[in-house]
Amino acid sequence: MPDLPALDVLLPADAPTRLLAPRADEAELIGLFATDPATGVHVRANMVSTVDGAATGATRVSGSINGPADLRVFRVLRALADVVLVGAGTVRAERYTPLDVPAELRAARAALGRRDALELAVVTASGELPGSLLDTDRPPLVLTTASAASLGTLRARLGDDRVIVADGGTPGAVDPRAVVAALADRGLVHVLAEGGPTLLAQLVDADLVDELCLTWSPQLVGGPAGRIAHLPTWFAPARALTLSHLLHADGVLLGRWQVARLGA
Repeated sequence: MPDLPALDVLLPADAPTRLLAPRADEAELIGLFATDPATGVHVRANMVSTVDGAATGATRVSGSINGPADLRVFRVLRALADVVLVGAGTVRAERYTPLDVPAELRAARAALGRRDALELAVVTASGELPGSLLDTDRPPLVLTTASAASLGTLRARLGDDRVIVADGGTPGAVDPRAVVAALADRGLVHVLAEGGPTLLAQLVDADLVDELCLTWSPQLVGGPAGRIAHLPTWFAPARALTLSHLLHADGVLLGRWQVARLGA
């Protein structure tokens, strides 16, 4: 287990525990973030931002702005998920590999009814993904379009069961509703979306995101970095958020927000 900090519970004010000391099994933190498995599909987004709103530092990857406090929550959120959903650009930039749950968190995962394996699902309109991810003994689920030039190659390489066509109304674009529905059809109902900003914005715009976990890194980076959600148009309407809890360690703030669903 890595050296991870204790987390102060700043909000809610009536929280029974005010300090979450690191534990190998992370029972308290898992209890704080666990969702009811009987509520159907649940989409949770997890992102990090600097105080000046940048989703990355100068290296253009989120690893340059996160740290131990963020890692502690990150590990727990993955342990609670059936599947991690990521856009192809983020997969390439952050160099994703097949995912594993830390050994010390597997018992809690099993107790919540999650499968042993944590799936990785990648959204890509083009179907172009690095061979280092595809040519493994645990390739990702790939959600793409019928018009992707590499669709046949992907199916031959991964098998039909690992390649999902998720077309929508826009030609050549992956439909986020079809993505989430396809995952649910496979029993992957606890979805953890890790970005990038375009995929997160598409999920929000499609009214699919139930909650947002956002870490604020105590940095000012300036530069041209984008925000955690990016679309060329505004959300209409803007989505209201309700704060569930706020944690703190070493100047890092970690918020968990419930997202108001338009269809609710």
